Amino acid sequence: MTPLYIVLGIVVVLGLFVVGIYNSLVTLSMRVKEAWADIDVQLKRRYDLIPNLVNTVKGSTNFETSTLEKVIQARSSAMNATTPAQAGVADIAMRGALGSFFALAESYPDLKSNQNFIALQNELSDTENKIQAARRFYNGVVMDYNTKIKTFPTNIFANIFSYVESEFFELEGGDEAARNPVEVKF
Repeated sequence: MTPLYIVLGIVVVLGLFVVGIYNSLVTLSMRVKEAWADIDVQLKRRYDLIPNLVNTVKGSTNFETSTLEKVIQARSSAMNATTPAQAGVADIAMRGALGSFFALAESYPDLKSNQNFIALQNELSDTENKIQAARRFYNGVVMDYNTKIKTFPTNIFANIFSYVESEFFELEGGDEAARNPVEVKF
């Protein structure tokens, strides 16, 4: 009877060990999804501000339409990004278009004094800071998750339960200027 209890005890301990590993993988996987949702919310906030910004500019000046079209096109491309890698590439294009937009806006004195434009500028600046913070948080959570699924013995169970690495939200292929927040102050 004692050997039976020993075997049963070992099975229970191993079962609890596997359940603990599985639960830690589920927890980290959900944190990655939550962190991505935070980025998604901030990116959506940015995308919602852009039409207001474009309409404010259209209504107050004879702003270059090609610049406005580039901003609108970058917004459309960014909204269609579904993975962190796609979002990173779209983010570079969006930053470039917004950078050109605000550089050109400096040559319009009426626009610089427009209260709607100034308010939208401040909102966009705040949003850029929130995107940067959300990106750092997401990448930290992804690092923890990816480390967990690559370390022994969790890697064995991660393979069994089909947990795969998550992508970092990186600004790939961009120059140093693309890695900085969009400057929206005059």
